[in-house]
Amino acid sequence: MNQEKIGKFIATCRKEQKLTQEQLAEKLGITYKAVSKWECGKGLPDASIMLELCKILKITVNDLLSGEKINDNDYMIKAEENFIYLKKKVDKVIRVLCVVEWIMVLIMVILFLTHMYFNWLYKGPWNDSKFSMISNVLLFFILTFSLITEALKYEIKK
Repeated sequence: MNQEKIGKFIATCRKEQKLTQEQLAEKLGITYKAVSKWECGKGLPDASIMLELCKILKITVNDLLSGEKINDNDYMIKAEENFIYLKKKVDKVIRVLCVVEWIMVLIMVILFLTHMYFNWLYKGPWNDSKFSMISNVLLFFILTFSLITEALKYEIKK
C-alpha cells in the first residue's frame, strides 16, 4: 500500500464529489487537517471511518486501499494483496506485544527470585508490600498484553 497514491486517490475522489476537505471532514466528524494529512500521503484513514469515507466518495474499501478504482477482473487480486499487507501489519503488532509480554514475565521472575533471596538472607519477610504492589502491576500488564495478543490472533483467524 502506497500512502501517497492513496492520498492522491482520496483527493481525486473528493473533488469528483465536489467536496472540500472541510466538508468531507465535517461529514466524517473529524478535522480537515486529518483529511489534508491523508491527501498528502502522511497517514491513512482510521479503520473505524473507512466504510463511511468510501460511502461518501462512492468507492469500495478495496479501491481505497489500492489507491485506484479496481476493475472487476483485478478485484480479487487486489483484495488479496490488501489483505496480505494488512495481515503483515497486524502480525508485526502481535510480535511486538509478545516480546513486551515476555520481557514483563522475565522481570516478574527476576523480581520474585530477588524477593525470595532477601527473605532467605534476612530470615523473614522483606518489604512484602512493595513486592506485592510491583508484582500486581506487572501481572496486570502481562495479562492485558496477553488478552490483546490473543484477541488479535483470534480476529486474524476469522
